[in-house]
Amino acid sequence: MNLINKKIVILGLGLENIALVKYILKHKIKCEIMVCDKRKDIKVKMQNAGLRVKPAMTKIKWQLGKGYNKNLGKFDVLFRSPGWPIDCPGIVKSVISSVSEKSLKDENKTYKGFLPAVEMTKSACLSSPMRLFFDLCPTKNIIGVTGTKGKGTTASLIYEILRAAGKRVWLGGNIGVAPFEFMDKIKKSDWVVLELSSFQLEDMTTSPHIAVITNFYSEHLAPADPNNPNFHKSLKEYWQAKVNIFRWQKANDYLISNIQFPITKQIPNSKFQTNAKIIYFKKSELPSKLIGEHNKENVAVAIDVAKIVGVKQEVIKKAVANFKGLEHRLELARVYQGVKYYDDSFATTPEAAVTALRSFSQPVIISLGGADKGADFKYLAKEVKKRCKFVVLLNSKATSRIKKELLKVKFEENKMKLVNNIKDAVAVALRQSDRGDVVLLSTACASFGMFKNYKERGDLFKKQVNGLK
Repeated sequence: MNLINKKIVILGLGLENIALVKYILKHKIKCEIMVCDKRKDIKVKMQNAGLRVKPAMTKIKWQLGKGYNKNLGKFDVLFRSPGWPIDCPGIVKSVISSVSEKSLKDENKTYKGFLPAVEMTKSACLSSPMRLFFDLCPTKNIIGVTGTKGKGTTASLIYEILRAAGKRVWLGGNIGVAPFEFMDKIKKSDWVVLELSSFQLEDMTTSPHIAVITNFYSEHLAPADPNNPNFHKSLKEYWQAKVNIFRWQKANDYLISNIQFPITKQIPNSKFQTNAKIIYFKKSELPSKLIGEHNKENVAVAIDVAKIVGVKQEVIKKAVANFKGLEHRLELARVYQGVKYYDDSFATTPEAAVTALRSFSQPVIISLGGADKGADFKYLAKEVKKRCKFVVLLNSKATSRIKKELLKVKFEENKMKLVNNIKDAVAVALRQSDRGDVVLLSTACASFGMFKNYKERGDLFKKQVNGLK
């Protein structure tokens, strides 16, 4: 895509769009930029990110606060952040015609006041920084990793294995590093590992050379973050977004998939197939610091990717053994008085919390509750009854539904305690624990409402745990 002399709109100023704007400014691309964001203070944050504008080079305009997404019809390209729905009201059919079979019948539907109509002309092009990165990336050696859970750990392990093998490799995407931050450093022979969310994938028209799907559960079916209100209206729509990681692959590409949902057969709610070579992963028994059966699958995926790239077995084995995992993913925060405290704040779905519980044979005291994304907690309640001696409930929107399901499976009410903050949650868990127990922060819910994000929730948990004495 050629941006020279184009009129560009930045829809939502997150990490990816900030990196894109910085890239445009660095390369002195002559264009007009309009930043649209409902946050009034975002201009200061952008300037703090190190952006210095020379008027003769690029003219940045600002449309913030009320009416932030109005009167955009004269622009050529709109770069949306992943949190911006691609089928929000007012986006005309021609703009999203390349998106994988999006239904347009609800085009004028409103989403609870989150996103008023975007006024555009039929010549406008809706894109994203990730789509542009795939177009401009100097190397075609791109490894994309998606899945409801496990994609961050898997992508990071792939990166570490390739790095240990002496490859020039870059890690970015949903993991928190915008690819345009390192675009200028990439060489033709390099490898790029990208963690890709469904919101980054939903409008993609290019697939990576090696695509990975770790797993697939119900997720993102209701808006949770007011600043990033994107969500999928159905499980089918969620799956169709994931499909784009392999939908555009060719015969010389690779798809590494969970054997539980074979791509070559009819996947529930999807008719898409792939032309790529398919590898089904199972579990790896290589020695690893990662706990849980699910992490054996994540390791197996990374090994399969490394073999495709040509990494030797001894290098793979050593890199896997040295990998410590990611923060807030079943992270051992502390052992205190014989009790192990685990920060699993990244577990924002019931399925993720169940996976965490199954990683332990010891009695567990678990913290549950948070933002309500419409998840079903029935199965989680059954697993909690089997494995937990006590439940600390974080007082938020979904918590009452979790408690209701726990009572249905006859989990005793006197073994539950409602708290209003992490400090009290840790204090209650300390009182209820005995030597040999596990205290687990694995809430099965998003963090919004009580915390800025899952990172803040996990950091507060670790701060309280490390302060125990």
